[in-house]
Amino acid sequence: MKISKLAMIAMVACGMSGANAFGDQANNISLVSHCAVAACDCGEPVCGCEAVAPSCDSGCCDSGCDSAGCVDLGCLAGDCCLGDPWELFGSTDSGWSAGGWLQTGYSSKSIPLFNNRDNELQLQQAWLFAEKAIDTSCGFDIGGRIDYLYGTDGPNTQAFGIDNNSWDNSWDNGPDNLGYGQAIPQLYMEAGYGDLSVKVGHFYTIIGWEVVQATGNFFYSHAYTMNNSEPFTHTGALATYNVNDDVTAYGGYVMGWDSGFEDNGDAFLGGLSVGLTDDLTVTYATVGGVFANNQNSYAKGYMQSIVADLALSDNLQYIFQTDYLTADNRDDSKQRETFDINQYLIYTVNDCWAFGGRFEWYNEEGIYSAVGNDADIYALTLGANYKPHANVTVRPEIRWDWDDDQVVGLEDGDSQTTFGIDSIFTF
Repeated sequence: MKISKLAMIAMVACGMSGANAFGDQANNISLVSHCAVAACDCGEPVCGCEAVAPSCDSGCCDSGCDSAGCVDLGCLAGDCCLGDPWELFGSTDSGWSAGGWLQTGYSSKSIPLFNNRDNELQLQQAWLFAEKAIDTSCGFDIGGRIDYLYGTDGPNTQAFGIDNNSWDNSWDNGPDNLGYGQAIPQLYMEAGYGDLSVKVGHFYTIIGWEVVQATGNFFYSHAYTMNNSEPFTHTGALATYNVNDDVTAYGGYVMGWDSGFEDNGDAFLGGLSVGLTDDLTVTYATVGGVFANNQNSYAKGYMQSIVADLALSDNLQYIFQTDYLTADNRDDSKQRETFDINQYLIYTVNDCWAFGGRFEWYNEEGIYSAVGNDADIYALTLGANYKPHANVTVRPEIRWDWDDDQVVGLEDGDSQTTFGIDSIFTF
């Protein structure tokens, strides 16, 4: 299986240079507004989809007209005038800001990822952050950020990669990962000058497209890839250099995966993000070296993620992701190997509504199955994002998982249908 995976990676890499689009590593979903009135000189929109221009004589409005002027078909179901969200402590002239969010969720069945509590309403993320963003437009600047998390997602983003109770790894209450916990997933300083900035401390990874933060994902549930084959946090130093408007380079040293401020290995973390066209961004990120160096666990290897983000239209976004991970034990025997392809399709109706789908093929060896016996797992998710208020997002979804080898532990054996819904309130 290893040869076939490497061959497929080569084919994917060759194909990307010609056709595919790669995702924004910041993982913020840039839902394109359905109203593009200003772009065609029909006047600035007053609120949401309400157009100022009284007529369509200019021919710029191609979505329909009535006696009142330009009408966007995406707004026929009603106006979507959200306004500005309320902020706890918005950015000041000094660059300081503070805020957070509350995420509550419900899943009809257990999924062995983040949503591992079935049939129970849970507080997954009570999140607070304080940040001083750097501004290097006038020269040197210094800043930093701290994040605090409490909830059922807490144990999943602690420094669990090291086998002692250092940093936040013991801040749990409840059995194993089924209980509530606390974490400080980010605590770093950042300094920059011009196009170069350096982050030093404990921070989230640049690997992949999905993130731990609920506000950074379209879907409520997570992919197997994100949960099992990608690091969540690193401790070390990471430099970011904006080569030009279209190219950003990353590079730095980190102490393994998912550890606090104790040495858990020596690894390189880096990548390159390239805007190939106005509609297509390709991001390659990698981490290689020693991922864990503990008394009870050791892992060394290589992991890469390639993400393509393509705007098919003003409203339709396509994301393609493929990851590859290989890791060995201290004696050079294979520990685990995974390969995957994730695809996302997101359609934005207006500022209030968006619909999306995700399909994942996850091939693993050493994660759920034994080394030497790889297994294929598939998952299809369909969902929506609804914003009834500028500070509130509701994300219902239905998900189908298939596991012919029955290695994952789905409630229904080799397949499972799960309904999930969550609500995020930002402040």
